[in-house]
Amino acid sequence: MAKKENRHAELVSASANIEAPYELPERWKWERLGNYITLLRGVSYKKEDAHSEKLENDCLIMRGGNIVEGSINLESDNVYVDKSLVSEIQLIQKYDIIIVTSTGSSKVIGRAGVSKDNYNDVAFGAFLTLARPNEFANKSYINHYFQSSLYRERIRQLASGVNINNIRSEYITETPIPLPPTLAEQQRIVNLIETMFSKLDQAQEKAQAVLDSFETRKAAILHKAFTGQLRIDNEELAIADWEDTTIGECIKLFSGQDFKPEDYNAEENGIPYITGASNFAENHVLINRWTSKPSVIAKKDDVLLVCKGSGYGKTIIADFEEAHIARQIMALRIPKNISNRFILYFLQNNYEYLRNGGQGLIPGIARNIVLQMPIKLPPLNYQLSIVNCLDTVLEKESRAKEAAQTVLEQIALLKKSILARAFRGEL
Repeated sequence: MAKKENRHAELVSASANIEAPYELPERWKWERLGNYITLLRGVSYKKEDAHSEKLENDCLIMRGGNIVEGSINLESDNVYVDKSLVSEIQLIQKYDIIIVTSTGSSKVIGRAGVSKDNYNDVAFGAFLTLARPNEFANKSYINHYFQSSLYRERIRQLASGVNINNIRSEYITETPIPLPPTLAEQQRIVNLIETMFSKLDQAQEKAQAVLDSFETRKAAILHKAFTGQLRIDNEELAIADWEDTTIGECIKLFSGQDFKPEDYNAEENGIPYITGASNFAENHVLINRWTSKPSVIAKKDDVLLVCKGSGYGKTIIADFEEAHIARQIMALRIPKNISNRFILYFLQNNYEYLRNGGQGLIPGIARNIVLQMPIKLPPLNYQLSIVNCLDTVLEKESRAKEAAQTVLEQIALLKKSILARAFRGEL
């Protein structure tokens, strides 16, 4: 016991000159984080040693994608190697903190996940570092510190690089940590943090469930609309009376065309140029390029469909007077006897159909896929009734989604605030 106390006294003495980011309560001290953790390097292995299916004598190797804020996810794009490549000390233990120490993302660098269990077949890769708390501080207190803004902001500043962000061992070990005078006081603070976090986690779970089910609810509503099951004024519209036709028989389809970069205009003195999914906001077309040499013109109220590259299958209604569209875009021009929003919702209802029809090395939707899509077309007055009903119902769903997103953002801020107070001795 005396030996342990002497070692602790040595550690405290070694922290005597550490920086003090802010004033602490009486008897609290700023100390080196390295006094209370051991850092371990990740497993190195050759490409040919790794595989995606677990074999009998394998060990899972966690990578950056397995690390989430405050926890680890062992179901994300896993890689396995034979256990002979892993030392016993590299196996994950309860309270271990696994840190992303090399990445191209400044947002991800320093992210720390905490293990809630001991594992005999899970280790970590070379772009990660493991911090293992020792017996000189409360392990859960150390775990929570790695989720604090005090730690994350310092690490981001130190690790910022030109292309790849890297964390040196001393960035972590020399980080100052505010410590209460006793293990009992550290435990008291941990209990307060976890009591408050538990309540926030319950609210977070409910908000996340609303968010996760949004697309499912939207798909169900659209399915009802286009199968005659949507009730309008307490009546179902008789789908038997709808006309069987195809999209190609209803609309005119314009395929976009690219041109040379020198034809772009940096100034806003040409015609808008719509390049792809990056121009599609939720209900608005974003303009960030212009050209003086348009060739394929989309007009106001056309339904725009991303047909190539990232985001293909997305749709929006043109809210500009006219614009040139690149080859990643198709414009569906809708006649006056058909509602363009009815066609928009129809395409959204068939999003997976369009995505599954993607062809080529760069995924994309061929013209004939769109033109040959079968559609049941009700009379215009029914179309407008359906659109109005969908607008109302989906607007309510969107508000619920936005409210859930706001709740999640507020919970994240509350957790940061709780941790900031905890490490200032204000809980």
